[in-house]
Amino acid sequence: MQAAPPFRPQYSSVWLMFLRNSLVRAMMFRTHFIIEIFTQTFWIAAQLILFQIIYGKVTTIQDWSQYEYFAFMATGMLINGLVEAFFMPNCANFSELIRTGNLDFALLKPIDTQFLISFQTIDFPMINQVIISLGILCYSLWKLGVTVTAGNVLMYFLLVAIGVAFFYSLMIALASTSIWMGRNQSLYEFWFYLTVFARYPQNFYQQANGGGIIWFAFSFVIPILLVVTLPARVLLEKALQPNWTVLIIAPLLTLFFLAVSRWIFTWSLTHYRSASS
Repeated sequence: MQAAPPFRPQYSSVWLMFLRNSLVRAMMFRTHFIIEIFTQTFWIAAQLILFQIIYGKVTTIQDWSQYEYFAFMATGMLINGLVEAFFMPNCANFSELIRTGNLDFALLKPIDTQFLISFQTIDFPMINQVIISLGILCYSLWKLGVTVTAGNVLMYFLLVAIGVAFFYSLMIALASTSIWMGRNQSLYEFWFYLTVFARYPQNFYQQANGGGIIWFAFSFVIPILLVVTLPARVLLEKALQPNWTVLIIAPLLTLFFLAVSRWIFTWSLTHYRSASS
């Protein structure tokens, strides 16, 4: 008798199911949904007002004018919003899966465990930040009179995807430490400090004492600054720093960190003690 073909899950269908379930959950708690959207909008407005005041005193900071910086800010918020919408709630819940023993059920499912853990929940209120950031970006480009081409837009969103992938690799690697630490409360704290640090362009750090070390370390060792600054520079057609090779360095470093985070995740699972053991 001919053996049955191996089961191959349809990842796109599974992800769409996760999307639908998350939307249903979000609509069940509409007041909370509205409050989160209001809070995000207020925070974004406060950031814009702050830098509007700063740029009322100066014309540029390093080589960034007011609306160029707003385009950079929108890029950072876009990357952050996508990561927090699609990955943060899942990575933060990883320690809870371990504590309750529900990770056992995830390991038994005929689907890649990292995919299941990474995409199971979508934080729909964070989509509001994605929409607002795109609005700020379009308004900034209009104020600057930038000629946007299809090639620039395609390159921009490709680089944004690279930024999202890089930050995801850091997040899933950190979440994997829950195997040993149990409740990993440091995830949100780490993400907060990380996003604060990446809130400013690369060359902002070069004007401080010792800033060159920070600029290099977080551009070419752990490229936090590079993956956030690069998309805005490409879209605004600003000179790339230090040169065009960053267009090759950024994706290569991201692929490296994704591979390392995958190894950390799978290696961590080999050290997981089942709740039944």
